[in-house]
Amino acid sequence: MKLKTLSVWIKVILIGFAVCGVVIMGAAVPSIGKSIVKAYPEFAAAYMPWMVFLWIAAVPCFVVLVLGWQIASNIARDNAFSSANAKLLRIIAILAAVDSAYFFFGNIVLWILNMNHPGLVLMSLVVVFLGAAICVASSALSHLTSRAADIEDENRLTI
Repeated sequence: MKLKTLSVWIKVILIGFAVCGVVIMGAAVPSIGKSIVKAYPEFAAAYMPWMVFLWIAAVPCFVVLVLGWQIASNIARDNAFSSANAKLLRIIAILAAVDSAYFFFGNIVLWILNMNHPGLVLMSLVVVFLGAAICVASSALSHLTSRAADIEDENRLTI
């Protein structure tokens, strides 16, 4: 597969993720929240704190999509193994770690404030571990990309 074709596919997938994220965070989550409040009016006070909490948690995800777009653009320019991509992957790892920690501790805080259920706290661990997996994978890719960029630079200097 040519690099430009690979880049296009990556960008199509990133657009798909962005559209899904907007639909989920902009329509599905508020709709589900409203139906929960309608069925259980005692949770009405928790609706807006949960919406704000989830929208803040989504921001790093959209930032990661922008960084992924930049990586795909670098791949199209035949610059896949570069220090720029290594840096972008490192930033993605940091964002995943921060967002996972935010999501975990936010669920705990909402639970302490009696706006969350212990079962949801346990289920949120799936999201936390997914974020941790993205963090580890991005960190490993960052390291490998950095090493490959160093080797590529050495090869350019070799006559």
